[in-house]
Amino acid sequence: MSKYYFVADIHLGLKTDDPADRERRFIAFLDSLGNDTGGLFLLGDIFDFWYEYKYVIPRGHTRTLGALARVRDRGIPVHFFAGNHDLWTFGYLEQELGMQIHRDELYINLEGKDFLLAHGHRMGRHPFKNRFLNGMFHNKFLQILFSCLHPRWAFFLAQAWSTHNGKQRPVSYKFRQEEEPVYKYAASYPCPVDYCIVGHLHTSVRCPLPRGGELIVLEDWLSVGPAGTVRGDIGIFGRAEKGEIEIIKAPVMIHLD
Repeated sequence: MSKYYFVADIHLGLKTDDPADRERRFIAFLDSLGNDTGGLFLLGDIFDFWYEYKYVIPRGHTRTLGALARVRDRGIPVHFFAGNHDLWTFGYLEQELGMQIHRDELYINLEGKDFLLAHGHRMGRHPFKNRFLNGMFHNKFLQILFSCLHPRWAFFLAQAWSTHNGKQRPVSYKFRQEEEPVYKYAASYPCPVDYCIVGHLHTSVRCPLPRGGELIVLEDWLSVGPAGTVRGDIGIFGRAEKGEIEIIKAPVMIHLD
């Protein structure tokens, strides 16, 4: 049985905690994928900001892009889901790295199990502010206007906005169970769902769905928890003998005084 990996919310490029260490951990994870890997699903906000011009992409991420290229060169499918921070991909990741881009949710059967996969920010009815911003971000006309800015200023504004939002984000998000929009969406999905896996909420959640199946929210990779344990979940399907999902925390980071 092949293994399938699910990762979300690494926010590469965000200048918080230790961004270089965060990238090194992600690259180490990519290089550790075995030959039995059936697919890698990057469930949004892998980059803290990604906006492609025709001849320009954001500075940095060279080692990450190289590691992703190595994964693809080994024949492992890589699925990239547009998050609310990295939705502006217009061909580079597909043409240069051979990724499969998903701008909406993906309903897919893996090894006989039905999966509903997405970043999660557009699943269910969110507050008006969130819907308004998402509408702006996906608006083609506004994207054209933004592309008229020189990349230097466009990237500066985007990074300033992201940094501001990061400071406003609560340290720990409290999942609202049945009141959570993504839960309502997965619970009422018209097709059978064994696993609905999303990111976006920056917390780790596993809860049953009313018609069977399970909702899994993957942790972000940003912060350091108790005893130096690095936050960040990797979901693996196919590792267990019965083909169940396992959630494995990212590697432990040891602080040396």
